[in-house]
Amino acid sequence: MIKSIFSAILVNGLNISFVFAGINPFISKQYVPGSFCIAGAQKTATIVVSKNEWPGVLRAAKNLQDDIKKVTGKVPAFNTDQNASMAIIVGTIGHSNIIDQLIKTNKINVSGISGNWETTLIQVVRHPLPGVDSALVIAGSDKRGTIYGIYELSYQIGVSPWYYWADVPAQKSSALYAIAGRHVNAAPAVKYRGIFLNDEAPALSGWSKKEFGGFNHKFYEKVFELILRLKGNYLWPAMWGSAFNDDDQLNPILADEYGVVIGTSHHEPLTRAHDEWRRYQGGKWNYEQNPTQLKTFWESGFARVADKEQIITIGMRGDGDEPMTAGTATTLLEKIVKEQREIISKVTKKPASQTPQLWALYKEVQDYYDKGMRVPDDVTLLLCDDNWGNIRKLPALNETPRTGGYGIYYHFDYVGGPRNYKWVNTNPIQKIWEQMNLAYQYNANQIWIVNVGDLKPMEFPIEFFLDYAWNPTAIPAEKLRQYTMDWCAKQFGPAYAIETADLLDKYTKYNGRIKPELLNENTYSLVNYKEFETVRNDYKNLETRARFIYNEISLQQKDAYYQLIMHPIEACANLYDLYYTVAKNKLYAKQGRISTNSLAKQADSLYNRDAAITRFYNKVMAGGKWDHMMDQTHIGYTGWQQPEQNIKPKTDQIAVSKSQLGLSVEGSDSSWLNKGQVYSFPLMDNLSRQSHYIDLFNTGSGQLNYEIKAPAYVLLDHPKGAFEFEKQIHIDIDWSKAPLGNKMCLLTIKGSDGSAIKLNLNTKNNPIPAQIEGNVFVPQNGYIAIEAENYSRAISSRLITWKTIPNYGKTQSGITSVPVTATPEEPGKSTPHLEYDIYLDVAGTYTLNALISPTIDFSNTDGLKFGLSVDDQPITIVNTSTDYQTEKAWGQSVANAIKIFKTPLNFDKAGKHTIKYWMVKPGLVLQKIVLDLGGLKPSFLGPPQSSKLNNHKIKL
Repeated sequence: MIKSIFSAILVNGLNISFVFAGINPFISKQYVPGSFCIAGAQKTATIVVSKNEWPGVLRAAKNLQDDIKKVTGKVPAFNTDQNASMAIIVGTIGHSNIIDQLIKTNKINVSGISGNWETTLIQVVRHPLPGVDSALVIAGSDKRGTIYGIYELSYQIGVSPWYYWADVPAQKSSALYAIAGRHVNAAPAVKYRGIFLNDEAPALSGWSKKEFGGFNHKFYEKVFELILRLKGNYLWPAMWGSAFNDDDQLNPILADEYGVVIGTSHHEPLTRAHDEWRRYQGGKWNYEQNPTQLKTFWESGFARVADKEQIITIGMRGDGDEPMTAGTATTLLEKIVKEQREIISKVTKKPASQTPQLWALYKEVQDYYDKGMRVPDDVTLLLCDDNWGNIRKLPALNETPRTGGYGIYYHFDYVGGPRNYKWVNTNPIQKIWEQMNLAYQYNANQIWIVNVGDLKPMEFPIEFFLDYAWNPTAIPAEKLRQYTMDWCAKQFGPAYAIETADLLDKYTKYNGRIKPELLNENTYSLVNYKEFETVRNDYKNLETRARFIYNEISLQQKDAYYQLIMHPIEACANLYDLYYTVAKNKLYAKQGRISTNSLAKQADSLYNRDAAITRFYNKVMAGGKWDHMMDQTHIGYTGWQQPEQNIKPKTDQIAVSKSQLGLSVEGSDSSWLNKGQVYSFPLMDNLSRQSHYIDLFNTGSGQLNYEIKAPAYVLLDHPKGAFEFEKQIHIDIDWSKAPLGNKMCLLTIKGSDGSAIKLNLNTKNNPIPAQIEGNVFVPQNGYIAIEAENYSRAISSRLITWKTIPNYGKTQSGITSVPVTATPEEPGKSTPHLEYDIYLDVAGTYTLNALISPTIDFSNTDGLKFGLSVDDQPITIVNTSTDYQTEKAWGQSVANAIKIFKTPLNFDKAGKHTIKYWMVKPGLVLQKIVLDLGGLKPSFLGPPQSSKLNNHKIKL
């Protein structure tokens, strides 16, 4: 919360490093010379707040009283006078008699605080007032500055912002001390930082109705407090069938009292929820045909809350969040904006420019702006992502600054094409960091608002988004891992921080590859690169690790741990297992394997387990507190819209036949029986030294015995044995004994059913004639794949370097040029580029696949570009934007979380070569390169990274 960059502190006897966004840690659980005792064995400080303080500050101070009790078991006294020898003095500059007295008597220095936006001073002061021996003073420049200081203290003593929303228990301590010093929390980098509750049915709406009776003030009080504890200040309320200002008259009153700025979504002008138009039987939502009724509707709605702190949405979209017209009716929209601002001025009795407003350039509305429509300079232009976390537009760096500035509307949740994603958290903070860093660097810093769906289960990305909005420079890419550890330590204690952070990083990475709603039995390859088996096993291993901690962690922590770590891992691991099992069932049915039927039963069991996991979350965990929060359907999508209920995937059954030995080989979905033919196996070579496998299977019931005859240099992990359903045999080569050159040998597989299946195995055992310097990637199975971060050399310039974003993207990490505001480069010679050394034993022209994150041309110019070349050959420029302008191409890129660009490259001779990736325009993130030598096979993640030859001469 109030955090500064990377300070080492002692927590429960363990040295844990933390990434902070403002003030250094100032709380100790042991006495430090000069420190102030908040709570100890003999005494507990009194919380002192002026009678004339803001109601929101008084409310937060009362929460601090509860928080100290949660941590220490001691209840501090609370009063509005100065009669306390040890006091926590809380107040707002210019609004607190006590704070103003401390300033007047020079007990505190508020230079750098007073007059600034949401700024806080926290300081231990000796003898601040008559009768007060010592005080911890929390002084805010404004109401929220004071509130943030209060909740910063709560955070640092061990109360998570998620104590209610994720049942995180307070971290107990018998004593608390504030370390002496002047601790300042500077103004935030982004002025308005908030969340949008959206797409809230069936989960959040069902839960809130059961828990509070709906989206009323009882519900929103919990939301307001959470936002403030997270140092946010802005909310777009729920709006699916709801109307914040109309549902409960206390909603806007309490929001203003708490200190939360209220807005309405991008298509709800002048504080009116769209559902109010339906409620009051409005006519046509068409300004050309029905302007009078619309203006009356807007004016009466705005008048209800004109005295509250608001950001007013202006503009207009069509009915139901659709385009207003088939084209861009610029003249009409300009007229609408002009008359909306006249309403604002009329109601407030002051110029419209004195009321904060935004115009959201969402979807087709951006076309209006791009074609020349403008709004007054005081209106914030709210730029938007593509609903899938890729920012569509950013201001030009040389643009004249606007009074209203620019903001960003971002998404963690979406209803729409190519598919809804609403169920669980699918938002790696690495991707959020990369995109919001662009926004920050390009000065879109007036408003950051993020669609968080049901709020739960987006706890972690919400806190990261708001922390990053406060101080982006405190959380560089290289500190993202540490940030996750810090967050986990705050929720579960330092003993579990490292392991839970890894679990959190990995499950969000896996879900970031493809949304669970898009997953099916065909997503990953079952036959190529062991892909589906690997990703399924990775998730199941994650579940095993998560379960171990769940069993070890204290009873008080289990509910929080289940919500934040265990449930998404358990549920998604089960979903992957389900679709993996369905994929095997369908393949095995095609191949005639007897295990087809048992896989169908296993799929049924996994489908039923999904329902059981949901029931546990809703009905059992936390005593059923979060009932309905996991009601979202997620299995059985056939289009972009969700199914009304989960739909069990279809499976196949086969008739039981006579027992017979069958064979399938890696890389093929075909299978073979004993028909007198000779079958082939993938080439095995001495460069990559990869092992491969075959599957032996039974077509009927009963046990089969088998034995495989092969040359001595062919190594089999199970050359003979018995099985009932199937047996996987791994094959390797002893290259010291294998014949030189390209050779073929015969494997004979005999079964107890009398079969004898013959399999040709080709080997390639050729010497490398030249010295290989450095780490050189070599071909395997017809490709060379290299993770972007594993470059041989990174060539930088005086102004441009390369940055790895750890754990970014679908496989390992991403790499991008920095600064992201750099001017475009004409690539060549020593301009910034990455070099990847490879070895080829055959010359030729091969296709290079560059796997690039689906970044959009946020400059809206001629596209984001990179260059490719081989050795010193001419550079080919690749435009990442031109091929992805159609709806279909865009949908594919966001669904797959990648863009793949294919470029033919000529390798004029066998031997060592260098592939060069050139920076042309900033903003692109490279994840992987794959050179197709003719053997690249379909897969979702691309093939695994190729082997390397290190610094030695190969002698064969």
